[in-house]
Amino acid sequence: MTTAKKTTAGRQGFKTGEAVVYPAHGVGRITAIEEQEIAGYKLELFVVAFEKDKMVLRVPTAKANSVGMRKLAEPEVVKKALDVLTGRARVKRTMWSRRAQEYEAKINSGDLLAVTEVVRDLFRSEAQPEQSYSERQLYEAALDRIVREISSVNRITETEALKLIEQSLAKSPRRAKAEAEAESEGEGDGEGDDIQEEAA
Repeated sequence: MTTAKKTTAGRQGFKTGEAVVYPAHGVGRITAIEEQEIAGYKLELFVVAFEKDKMVLRVPTAKANSVGMRKLAEPEVVKKALDVLTGRARVKRTMWSRRAQEYEAKINSGDLLAVTEVVRDLFRSEAQPEQSYSERQLYEAALDRIVREISSVNRITETEALKLIEQSLAKSPRRAKAEAEAESEGEGDGEGDDIQEEAA
């Protein structure tokens, strides 16, 4: 039987009502601390709700740190994450399956800076070639994580957090260069010109 304990006393520094980051799911909120009896042992659990995913997770309080549950990033870390986005993308020349695994591991690490690197490396501006379906999925998963955390830390809406992220991405050196190249390619694109001349 589950009895919800109305307690605000922190367990490993966590308390009810606090927003936390759980590595595999991103930002959630501790809605209660419960006690359950499992095989004769009393177990204390954090009840973590992920509103957007309509999901509730029960995490043993004693294991919270070892599973990587953490408090929201400090504002300085958010600032550092936004700086990471302005940097040059670092894409390894390895097979996509290998890179996809690395990106997935970074997303599930729960580390804001690691997740931000995935967004930086997989971001494509309008001027760049289309992404594959799996690249797009990883990019969106990483973007969703950082949007939620930045909006929680800065106490702004997710839309405002997304704007901050997009502004930082636009400052990246690769972005500006790629867009300039795409424009110059567009001007002297041979194929389109030939067709117009033939039709004239």
